[in-house]
Amino acid sequence: MKTIIPAVKGTREFYPEQMAVRNYLAEKARQAAHAFGYQEWDGPFLETIDLYAAKSGEELVKEQSFVFQDRGGDLVTLRPELTPSLARMIAARQNELVYPLRWWSFGPFWRYERPQKGRSREFFQWNVDMLGVNSPEADAELIAVAATFMKSVGLTPGLARIFVNNRRLMDARFEALGIPPEMRLAVSNLVDRRNKMTPENWEAYALEQGLSRQQLDGLKSLLADKDLWQTWDELVRLFAALEALGVREYVEFDPNIVRGLLYYTGTVFEAFDLSGGVRRAILGGGRYDNLLADVGGDPLAGVGFAMGDVVIGIVLEENGLLPPFVPTPAPVMVTVFDETHWLDSLRLAAQLRQAGLNVTCYPEPAKLPRQFKFADKMGMRVVLVCGPDEAAAGQVTIKDLQSGTQNQVPRPEAARLIREILERA
Repeated sequence: MKTIIPAVKGTREFYPEQMAVRNYLAEKARQAAHAFGYQEWDGPFLETIDLYAAKSGEELVKEQSFVFQDRGGDLVTLRPELTPSLARMIAARQNELVYPLRWWSFGPFWRYERPQKGRSREFFQWNVDMLGVNSPEADAELIAVAATFMKSVGLTPGLARIFVNNRRLMDARFEALGIPPEMRLAVSNLVDRRNKMTPENWEAYALEQGLSRQQLDGLKSLLADKDLWQTWDELVRLFAALEALGVREYVEFDPNIVRGLLYYTGTVFEAFDLSGGVRRAILGGGRYDNLLADVGGDPLAGVGFAMGDVVIGIVLEENGLLPPFVPTPAPVMVTVFDETHWLDSLRLAAQLRQAGLNVTCYPEPAKLPRQFKFADKMGMRVVLVCGPDEAAAGQVTIKDLQSGTQNQVPRPEAARLIREILERA
């Protein structure tokens, strides 16, 4: 037996069914971004490793990037994230661009991780950013873009929600608990691990990190206070803006959201799937005000988020929210009766395309039942037959595969009748 060469570990193969899902997510992302006036952009798929060494964490550079030496001897990598490219491109034209910038992108990324359900080494990611504005209202707009996407794919607030916190609020509360700045990264990581450990193990781990019993009790009270946001002006303004934007029902305050201590400077948010037993992160982001510092640009405020396509695809599939797969973009097929009428079939198909219809023509003469069976399996709606009788009368037989009805009509009338049939679908 022949051995089929396998795909590279962790990569993904997009057969038409999977490609349809990818395109669906990309189109919904596009619609949500365009609804708020965001411009599409993209960066190179290959970058120098120096860019990430300057902007990203050591783990990303040394452990998760696909790094190789090009023929010129330079170390390059398949991009593991987009923010460093964003920073470099904006810094290069910082004085020419019109602010505020509203940019979005949907493209491929690569990370050298252990492949598992919900995570692969190759993925597509939606990135949305607003730059040049520093306000809770701007943060609210980004959250509204995310909520608009969630609503458009059928995720109700009962199925998925966006949880919000604020880094400055948490720093103020950490300070009130007497937690010194040098311990706050460890405490943030501790909070992040809370749902992954038993309460007993988590408390023991907290004490091992250097927290006193009094600080730990204070931290537990802090993380349980769902009304804490009302004490912080930025969050009060944020939730007022979310109400005005019509997405308040999708958003909830949660002091346990502590992502990106070294990166985010204000609002932080994360959307989770709530439809199963385990909360799965769908997207995340927040306010960052140090975007250009490491690539030579002037200070520029920003807020943004990213969403990978793998988890959201799984969530939508599990909840029955993906649209039915349509095997072909052409709902119309012209049959080929025999070799004598082959060119006439090609001619008819071309005329229908010129009239604005998507039309496929069977690629060779074959028995009509076989051609009709093919059209049915491909999900086509209309099949046309132009055999000897039709050709002699200057007509064509049009069959509606859904209703089973068929009519013989003059060829100039075919496009109009086909449109009527398709509009009834």
